[in-house]
Amino acid sequence: MSTETHPSAAAHAHAAASNEAIHGVDSAHAAHSDHAHAEAEVAATVGTLDLLQADLERFRDLALRSQADFENYRKRSIREREDAVKYSNFSLVEKLVPVLDSFELGLLAAKSNEAAAPIVSGMEMVRRQLEDVLHQFGVEGMDATGHPFDPNLHEAVAQEPSAEVPEGSVVRQLRKGYRLRDRLVRAALVVVSGGPAH
Repeated sequence: MSTETHPSAAAHAHAAASNEAIHGVDSAHAAHSDHAHAEAEVAATVGTLDLLQADLERFRDLALRSQADFENYRKRSIREREDAVKYSNFSLVEKLVPVLDSFELGLLAAKSNEAAAPIVSGMEMVRRQLEDVLHQFGVEGMDATGHPFDPNLHEAVAQEPSAEVPEGSVVRQLRKGYRLRDRLVRAALVVVSGGPAH
């Protein structure tokens, strides 16, 4: 029995080997192509994730800013509502203050007349009642005499020398000042000390 390989069998084997080699090259090329394609998909996915992360951060910042704006609005609304209640009588007090001035002048005039003593006591009682009612609503008269001059509370109409009152303090009050809680209704009209005369 002969061990020689038949020529067509050798050619067939060679062709098969060539095909396998080509197929191996094609497989390697296909694997490389698949790998490159997978890398591109990963890169695209990472890019998309980065964009989504940036959008998420932007929306989170926007939500936090909107929440802070809303909280500020809520606090401002509460403060405005409280102020509206707190100072609801402001215009009434403004109109009432000159009436109180007139009442005080009438009381002073009545005190100068000895025959009007019963009227004076009645007027003083009415004045106390008025002051009590105003005090209940947060209105206070301010006596500036002897206090340091404060441009936020006092309106200076003159300056005069004084040995008793320190320079820059109020020598006397010409018209009482009033405030409603912590808001000035009317400044006091005052004369300010210029210190001892030289």
